[in-house]
Amino acid sequence: MARNKNRTEIRDHSAEANLFLRRALFAFVMIILLVIVLLVNLADLQISNFSYYSTKSNNNRIEIIPIPPSRGMIYDRNGTPLAINNITYQLNIIPDKIKNLNEQFNELKQIVDLTDEDIENFQKERRNYKAHRPVPLKDNLTQKQIARFVVDQHRFPFVSIVGIQHRYYPFGASLTHIIGYISKINSQDKQRLDDENKTSDYVATLNIGKMGIERYYEDVLHGYPGYEEVEVNSRGRIVRQLNQHPPQAGEDIYLSINLKLQLYIEQLLAGRKAAVVAIDPNNGEILALVSSPSYDSNPFVGGISSAKYNELLNDPNKPLFNRVLLGAYPPASTVKPYISIAALSEGVVTPKSAINDPGWWQLPGTDRRYRDWLKWGHGRVDVLKAIEESVDTYFYQVAYDMGIDRLNLWMSKFGYGERTGIDIAPSEETRAVMPSREWKLKRHKKSWLQGDTIPVGIGQGYWTATPMQMAKALTILINNGKTYTPHFLLYKKSDILNTNQAQPTVNQDKYTETNSLTDVNPNYWAIAKEGMHRVMFGSRGTARKIYADAKYQAAGKSGTAQVYSLKEDEVYNAHKIPEHLRDHALFVAYAPFDKPTIALAIVLENGGGGSSNGGAVARKILDYYLLGNDSTELEEPSPNTGHED
Repeated sequence: MARNKNRTEIRDHSAEANLFLRRALFAFVMIILLVIVLLVNLADLQISNFSYYSTKSNNNRIEIIPIPPSRGMIYDRNGTPLAINNITYQLNIIPDKIKNLNEQFNELKQIVDLTDEDIENFQKERRNYKAHRPVPLKDNLTQKQIARFVVDQHRFPFVSIVGIQHRYYPFGASLTHIIGYISKINSQDKQRLDDENKTSDYVATLNIGKMGIERYYEDVLHGYPGYEEVEVNSRGRIVRQLNQHPPQAGEDIYLSINLKLQLYIEQLLAGRKAAVVAIDPNNGEILALVSSPSYDSNPFVGGISSAKYNELLNDPNKPLFNRVLLGAYPPASTVKPYISIAALSEGVVTPKSAINDPGWWQLPGTDRRYRDWLKWGHGRVDVLKAIEESVDTYFYQVAYDMGIDRLNLWMSKFGYGERTGIDIAPSEETRAVMPSREWKLKRHKKSWLQGDTIPVGIGQGYWTATPMQMAKALTILINNGKTYTPHFLLYKKSDILNTNQAQPTVNQDKYTETNSLTDVNPNYWAIAKEGMHRVMFGSRGTARKIYADAKYQAAGKSGTAQVYSLKEDEVYNAHKIPEHLRDHALFVAYAPFDKPTIALAIVLENGGGGSSNGGAVARKILDYYLLGNDSTELEEPSPNTGHED
């Protein structure tokens, strides 16, 4: 007990008090320091950096929403709308705000008929949108679907219906191969926009021009986006608008197309595989372009289904194929007037020189004979008669004397073997083939033979051309060598505003090409034209029966293109071969003869004789355009039993 008492007595209460005091003082100082730090930070937040943090705070509730521009409309030359903008309704969803998307999809299937394809497209599109942004889920909602959704909208806080502009083509398949269509922007489009530094112009745009005029004049039609600054709530819904900068609409454009003529030709070609282009030879304006059959471009705007696209892709009649710009056919005898001009200019023939035609021509030094379409021949033939009666043997001789080098040079001047320059993307037009020594060596790894040249003289052999090239070559002849680039654009709406005219005067100089053919002797042009006039109105013209009672004067040239080569002793009989191997019928024409206002190039695939079938179609078109009627009866195409021009 004594020992414990001593321990108690030696405890230092003063030291303990001092220790406690020091500790309390330290804690007090720390509290003061922490308060000071807190006050400094508070001052920094509320005073020094108030603007910065206020902006960051506002950004949590204020969004900048881009506004898409209104796409420019497309009209024909008379102001009829060919491509317009309708308002349709789209279902949008903010996927980042929803915990279970699949459950949401299942509920929406019952209300707006959401399909698996809609969901698949949504998943693809979702990658292109920023976080917390609405993503399109279903397009083109019906009034019934909208009504059902509105009733149950409270169940879907992050799903909304918005009105958007939807491109619509009132004439459907009638103009697809001209107008083309717009469709959703894909990865290739994005890359191209990046390369051209145009991505910012498409921040609010879902679609872009894919084909035809819509693609070529995309920069004119699209416009520039605007934006609006809005306040949103926690559910991403807009509470109020704070500021707005309106978008700049795309320009309206007017095309040279004559819609009535376009629709008439389409009706004329119904059920056929064919191509027709009508052009104003005075300026290169395209009046009509019909590739038959065609397809409706409207389903492509919202995204065509795989099943429907495959159906078009596998259609044996190839409706997706633009026969006017991509169809490469042997130009056949339609080129004989141009070869005549070349031969006259080179001195290979003269206006009075003639040959005797027994119905065949033999390659010197060989026993190889080339037959004329008229088995017993045409007798004594000069250049005028050769064009009027389409004498093959005459042009075999001309080709032999000219040689492939000169033929290639001259026909290239008429535009063969080159794109026409039409205002369509280069990928939508083929150069076809104007053969040469270099071409054959590169393509077939073989040297050019003399026998290769002979069929070139009648537009056969390796030579192929598009209907658009045929039309351009014809306008060059009509204008004595002066060349206009074929084009669709007539003028833009801004051209009207700038000139204060109801319809502006089009500057045709920009469509005029430089061509050395203007140096050709005018008499040679006159000979070729007179020969073409006799084709229709001469006593032996190949198309004289069809144009005998025409109320106008015209000129033209028929052609019958072989799809496959006959053996030397083989007789062609269309009734004994499959339809897809029958001859193509070709015809080029212009009218009126003295002051032409329209030129035509026609190809009827597997259509038989150029004169009887191609010439009949040309007559119907010319009657309609020049007289306002279709006075002739167009019979069913009759496959010729023997080759005919």
